[in-house]
Formats: sequence, C-alpha cells, structure tokens
Amino acid sequence: MPTLRLPPLGALLALAICVASPAQALQAPLQQRVEAALGAAGPGTRFGLMVTTEDGRELIAINPDGRFIPASNTKMLTTAAIFANLAGLDQPDAVGGAAVRLDGDGRSVPDVILTGHGDARLSSAPDCVVNCLAALADTVAARARQVRHVVGDDSLFPDQRWSPGMSWNNIQTRYGTAISALTLDDNELPMRVSPGAVGERPAVEILPYYEVLNVATTVADGATELSFHRLPGSRTLRLSGTIAAGAEPETLRLGVDDPAHFAAWRLRALLEARGVRVTGETQVRHRPFTPADDPANRNDAPAPRPPATEALARLTPPPLLEDVVHVNKVSQNLHSELLIRRLGLIAGSGSIEDGVAVIAAMMERAGVPRTAWDLSDGSGMSTYNRLAPRAVATLLRWAAAQPWGAAWRATFPIAGEDGTLARRFRGTPLQGRLFAKTGTLNATNALSGYMIARSGQTLIFSFYANDVPGDAGATETMDSALALIAAAN
Repeated sequence: MPTLRLPPLGALLALAICVASPAQALQAPLQQRVEAALGAAGPGTRFGLMVTTEDGRELIAINPDGRFIPASNTKMLTTAAIFANLAGLDQPDAVGGAAVRLDGDGRSVPDVILTGHGDARLSSAPDCVVNCLAALADTVAARARQVRHVVGDDSLFPDQRWSPGMSWNNIQTRYGTAISALTLDDNELPMRVSPGAVGERPAVEILPYYEVLNVATTVADGATELSFHRLPGSRTLRLSGTIAAGAEPETLRLGVDDPAHFAAWRLRALLEARGVRVTGETQVRHRPFTPADDPANRNDAPAPRPPATEALARLTPPPLLEDVVHVNKVSQNLHSELLIRRLGLIAGSGSIEDGVAVIAAMMERAGVPRTAWDLSDGSGMSTYNRLAPRAVATLLRWAAAQPWGAAWRATFPIAGEDGTLARRFRGTPLQGRLFAKTGTLNATNALSGYMIARSGQTLIFSFYANDVPGDAGATETMDSALALIAAAN
C-alpha cells in the first residue's frame, strides 16, 4: 500500500476552512469544518472526537461513543487512579524500595535474597547516587564474605510479565520489556555498536547477560540500519544490518524477559567485585498467577500475598510523583505497568486485574459507564484496550474538579515545549496552551487533555484515530482539527 503523504498543519487548516468557497466555509458550522479537516486524511482512518467546555457543554462530537484502541492514552487512567487513591506522592517512596537480606536457614553459608517492592527506578549504573543496587551490595559485603545462592524475589506481584493483548514482537524491545516487582535499569540492556573496518563486523559492547550473534557489516557509506532479533525466552540475539564506517556508535536497547533474574545476576557481579565469594547459583522466586489473583474469582476473600520479612537493608526511592510525571511526559510503558500493579495491591494481590478494579471504581465515581471502556494493561501496549472519546472527556472533566486535578494535569506533555508533544504545535497559537497525553501504536494515534482556546476558555478534548493506513500517521490531521477548534472558540 502506498504511503499516505499528509500536508503540513497549516495547509490542512487552510483546506478545512476552504472546502467549499471561503465565504461558505466560514459560515459553515464548526463541526462541519472539523469533519472536512478530518476528511483530508483520506479513506481508511476511523476518527473519534469529543470536545466540551469545562462545564460539560458539547462543542464537537464525532463518533463520541465509538470504542477505540487508545494506545498510551491508557496511561491517563492509570495515573489518575494513582492520584485518586495514593497519598503522599510528593514524599520519598517508603513502600516501593528494593531490599536485601541474608537467609541462612540453619546453614553456615547464607543465601542473598534481593526483594523487589514495585519501584521502577532501581539502578546499577556506575554513576548512580540515589536508589542504587550498589548500596545493597555494600551492605551484604560488610556482613558476609561468602554466600551461597543470589536470589531475585519478585513475588510481591503475581508473575504477569506481559499483559494480555500485547504484540509478541515487542517483547524483545525496551517498549515491551517484562514487568516485575523487582525492576532494575528499566529492565533494559543497552548494546553499543561501533563501526569497524569497511566490510568487517562492527564492535559490540554489552554486558554478558545475552549472547550476541553478530552478522552486521560496516559499510563505506550510506545510512546506518541496524536491527536485532531475539525469540521470547531466549538469551541469544542476532544483530544484523549495516553501520557506516564514519558513523557515531549506536546504542540499541534490548528488553529483559526475567527482570528478577537479571537483577540477581547484576547483584552477584557487584558482590564478587567487592570480594564476596558466591558458591551457588543465580536464582529467582516468582509467584505464579492463579485464579485468586483475579477479583472476579475471589468472592471478596483477600488475595494471598507473600509474608513480610525483615531486611538487612532497604532502599527508599525518590517520591512516586516524580515517576508519575515521567510516565506521562515521555510515555514510559514499564513504569506505568508497575503503577497499575501498585493499584492492584489496594484491591488485592497486585495483579493487573486488581489494578483494573481500582480504575473501575474511579471511573464509576467519575460517571463513566462501564460499557465505554475496557483495559487489559496500564500502559496501552495491549491491543485489547478500548476507550470512547466521551468517556475520556468525562473523566477529564471530573478529574479537573478533584483536589489533585491540577497536579495530574501538570504531568501531561505541553504542546511545543516538552515530553512527547515537544515537536508538535510548535509555532502555533496552541504552543504552551495545550496539555495532553499522546498515544501511538500500530495504526493508532491518540491525544486527550485540555487546551486553552483563542477566547481564553479551557476546552476538554479526547481524540482518536484507528485503522490508520500504512505508516502514514494521523497526527497532522488531528493537530489541524484541534487548531481549528481552538481558533473558533
């Protein structure tokens, strides 16, 4: 299928205003002009749009009750539920930090147990200064010079490393890396590729967690086009493609399938670097997902959780609010998935289903009908998710009236200035005046939030494009329509 070439934002706006004659266009109802702007995208794309005033008066309604794949607009529901249910977001995170303990179990040589509590920001970077795995390694090294097994324990959450409906091909990438209560370095493994001599393999730098089959080639000129492939569950990957001889090194970021094992593997290396002798294996403790982890099967009985244990040392990460800002500004999938599991601890076992139950309670309070949405994850990577534009606009209006509404809105990207909107609306009247969550997935674009119209009034909007042909994208068309609406109000 040929790629659909869309004109720039200004041209689309002009087209929308001039679909008939200039005089007729300016006299046409606003909805008709918006529909004309969307028509410029050509056939195939299915749009849904709801725009209201702050008091709920509807300005534009185009398929407002249709159910759309929302992509990362899903993160809006997850983060709103965090604000609605968790207190002290601006305080250090005393709940989520990783911990370490020595488990002798009657033996003279103890095991080292590294336990995760849902924090997304534990780091093993050499320059780490806060929330560092090295600090836990230092504590162990000060107490023991020989240990047996090094165990990664992520049993706080049931073992749901990927959500239902996530495309399997994303598993090997940073965007689909596995989810675990024990998370380290964003559950990513960087691989640095540097050009070699022309016709030779490039040089590869990577921690030896993965085995790399390097079949890439250094070429004299041309674009650098590197790719990698790894089957789910495998620790062997194939690097292919080309890198130009004069190119700067390129860093590829690989997903990790078993984050608890990876974290224990890294801790083992840090212990050995400190002179601790490790005589055993690198192991994991997972908690299998069972029917009891789904609230639909529990009949209000409490879900099982692992017993609390006394830690030798436990880290205190920075405030969770900082992570919520990170989730919405840059659309970080892993961190959002950990947030929905944190919500799940409120309802039960920390499962995705328990997290969705907490979101469902919030949506009911907001007045959103249950038929208007479905979620299978907290990030939007699942193609099973569905949202209706009217439902999201209703949530946005309700949230704006909550004590936490302004703080939640402040986590959204700002048009033309930061986050995933840094390059959109730049140089237009909406720069710095539109605050919204983006969403991009296969054949899907989304944008929902708040914008300040020409009159100074705040408008609420939720905008979806599904079934977008090829790799064309619908963002130019959507931005044009929103600019038109803002200019007319």
